[in-house]
Amino acid sequence: MTLSINQKVQQLALTNEDANIAKASSQILESYLQKNLSYGVFKLISNDTEGETVTIPAAALNLLTEILTQMAAGNAVSVVSIKKELTTQEAADILQVSRPYLVELLESGKIPYRKVGSRRRVLTQDVISYKNRIDAARMETLAELSAQAQELNMGY
Repeated sequence: MTLSINQKVQQLALTNEDANIAKASSQILESYLQKNLSYGVFKLISNDTEGETVTIPAAALNLLTEILTQMAAGNAVSVVSIKKELTTQEAADILQVSRPYLVELLESGKIPYRKVGSRRRVLTQDVISYKNRIDAARMETLAELSAQAQELNMGY
């Protein structure tokens, strides 16, 4: 069965009980994550079975904790799998730039890439690293501008 995006969003609507359960669960998981576990073992119990144990890697526990934290805050959460290697259009979409601009970034060496035939392929991690670098540079510039505005008594 395939659901439309609107149907999926409607299914994500949280009740107050859901938010409270998510908050309690995220707090419990967070306490375990502070112990630097490499994995967690959980027992899942339903009304009609004795339950099964499930082993979850620490990286997934971090993600699950973040999902529960967002749910507790009343936010809808969407999990999207990301391929290891991206086309130039997919990479441009992540950076929210045009594909031709992304190609300029690749050709200038700002983001590494490889060619498969005549097509360029970019590692997702390289795109994310570039995004983090430019975001950090933007925040630094914004902090400098804000400090200058305060020094000049510009009222904000």
